This record gives sequence, structure tokens and C-alpha cells, in this order.
Amino acid sequence: MEKLQLLAPAKVNYRLDVLGKRPDGYHELRMVMQRVALCDDISIALSATPGIRVTCGKKGVPDGPGNIAWRAADALLKLSGKEVGIDIAIDKRIPVAAGLGGGSSDAATVLMGVNQLLGLGLSDEQLMDIGVKLGADVPFFIFKKTALAEGIGDKLTAMESMPSLWVVLVNPGIHVPTAWVYQNLVLTEKGPATIISGSYSSAAEVAGLLSNDLEPVTCGKHPVLNEVKDMLLVAGASGSLMSGSGATVFGIFEDEEVAKKAAADIAAARGWFAEAVQTL
Repeated sequence: MEKLQLLAPAKVNYRLDVLGKRPDGYHELRMVMQRVALCDDISIALSATPGIRVTCGKKGVPDGPGNIAWRAADALLKLSGKEVGIDIAIDKRIPVAAGLGGGSSDAATVLMGVNQLLGLGLSDEQLMDIGVKLGADVPFFIFKKTALAEGIGDKLTAMESMPSLWVVLVNPGIHVPTAWVYQNLVLTEKGPATIISGSYSSAAEVAGLLSNDLEPVTCGKHPVLNEVKDMLLVAGASGSLMSGSGATVFGIFEDEEVAKKAAADIAAARGWFAEAVQTL
């Protein structure tokens, strides 16, 4: 096999708790992460011409070594010791710098695809160990399950009982650098951590889980995000929240038609990116 066509899904954070700052400069996190069916299309092909070539053509996404997908391919090519070329083409459908994990998902997908194409036979656990060095969210996309993520986001526990829901993603065209959000986060003393159950059965129950400690930072700078949250609730969402460090806001729905109408109405009214997708 010389070529693969793969899908790299986005994620939303049903919950994001910042528990404190670590000695290594990272933050200690507790998150509930859910993949959704908004995907980048990734083509990976082996070539007789040595070197790694990544093309995307999307504003804000570098080609070449500046792309996390390039670094993922490079890590496995060096490990393989093979003298082959790898050509990667990314058709970007996930908004950039949007709190949806698009770059991390692309890297994870390239790790899995290159592993297959080069016949390396690495396990998911081995790929996750390589992936965390590229980005804290990369292992989650190799894990391929709804997860409770702890540590810097790399300690993953499967949450087996989660309902299949419709998620409306809305991005008002604001790019939010994750580093800026964490730099401006003010950590406050909290009471006992909320218990996260391993089992949720409805949109209403998941809505009770929704919380994001980064939301006040990003929404403070971009108040329109609070407006987006309200629009989703008015449109029938059981709950709404900013994903990751933003600036995408999502609403959760049980009904497909209600979700699709909400996305269409918001896109038509404001011209924003708005799409209804299912959880994976």
C-alpha cells in the first residue's frame, strides 16, 4: 500500500478544569474530551523522492516543517530508518486556532497512517508516547474514545457510557492563541473537585457536566462568545460552552433536525462558521 486517505476528526471539551500550575510550566488539567464528525481530509502517500512534503493552502496553517503533521511524519520516518519520501496533503475543514484540536488530530492521523504505510507495527500506546511530544492533545486522537484526560491531557481513561448527541459548532472567525489564554488565566482557590461520573445517558445529563475554566479569559476579551452561547440555548441546545481555549462555542442537542436548523439559522444570520455534526 502506497497511499492512504484518512479523516482527522475535531474534538470538543465537555469539561476543562485547570487544577494548578506544574513545576515544568504546564498546567495540571482535568478534561472530558469528545470527538465529533467534523473532519480534515488527509492524504498520505509514499514517494521515491526522499523528504517530507506537507501542503495545505489554508491561511494560518504552515506548509513544511512548521506544520505539526510534518513533525509527526518526521518522527516516524527517522524511527524507521527508511530512505523514502512522504507526501501529505491536508484539506482543512476544522477551523484553525479554534479550540477544536485540528492540528493535534492531523498529527495523530499522520502518525497512524505513516505507521501503516511504512509497516512499522507500532501499537497505539507507542504512537501515543511519540504523539505527546508533539502536542498534549495528540494522544487523545490516537486513543479514539471519549476520555477523561488528566495530567497535561495525556493521561486518558475511557468513558464508555456517553450518549450519541448532535453538536452545533459555531466559530465567529476569531483566532485565539492557546498560549495567550493560559498566560492570562488567574488561578483561584477552589473547593473540592466536582465528581465526574463515568456514565451519562442524555443531553441534559451531559449539559450538567459542561464547564470550562478558560472561558472567562477568552470571553472577557471576546464578549461575542457569550452571545453565541445564548443564541445556541435559544435555538434549543440543552447546554452550550466554549471548547478548549476557544474561540469555537458548541451547543449539544438530542434532535438532529433542531441542531441542523440552529446551525443554518446562525450561519445565515451572522455569516459565521456554524455546522451540526454528530459525536463519535
